Amino acid sequence: MPEPLLADSVTKLGDASGRVVVTGSHGGVFAACLAFRSGCRAAVFHDAGIGLEQAGIGGLDWLGAAGVAAAAVDYRSAPIGNAQAMLDHGVISHVNAVARAAGAESGMACADAVALLDVAAGPAGEAREERQPFPGGRRLVLVDSASLVRPADAGQIIVTGSHGAIFGGDPANALKADAFLALFNDAGGEATSRLPALQERGIAAATVAAMTARIGDARSTYEDGVLSACNALATGMGASPGMAARTLVDIASKP
Repeated sequence: MPEPLLADSVTKLGDASGRVVVTGSHGGVFAACLAFRSGCRAAVFHDAGIGLEQAGIGGLDWLGAAGVAAAAVDYRSAPIGNAQAMLDHGVISHVNAVARAAGAESGMACADAVALLDVAAGPAGEAREERQPFPGGRRLVLVDSASLVRPADAGQIIVTGSHGAIFGGDPANALKADAFLALFNDAGGEATSRLPALQERGIAAATVAAMTARIGDARSTYEDGVLSACNALATGMGASPGMAARTLVDIASKP
């Protein structure tokens, strides 16, 4: 089994791009937000006894909305704040829909769930691809999930398979790097709230229509997608609904 990244506190993760993380932190929304920003492909938390209004696992569905698999370990099976003990002895108490689709379920050993999540996520190269710089020096970064965006992607052309809606109500979640251009899927037409948030950050952004590109597949966004909505910065580049995503990328690539 590939080794997961262990962190007794999610605040100590740093860059976890493409990794499955086991953290001794509770599974609340704030912890989930930090895990998301680390770039991890999946995360296992401590359920902290679940608690009032299920706050101890509140971040699982939050991550699920972003397409990130997440699970929590039963507080009776391993101590909080000890990632190694969770991996060695933990029993899964809760999973989100993304993790469930990968085969993880309540009652499963933490180590078994981690193995499933790692295999389901696939090799990092399948979810993230960087292509050689265009003549203007910008790279094309293809990421099936926006969670795989890295700080080093600032200034680049980022094409994602993620939906274009902000989740958690926090505009900071719109994108983890200040891209030159970012593309998303409109998930049927309403998932466009990232666009104005990115406009405020000086980032050109657009969505492609869900019926033209497979959601969760960055290559399909790039190769098949047809624009459905654009922010003002993208419009200023020449973008408009009905344009092929590849055409907008070509425009953005020029110096």
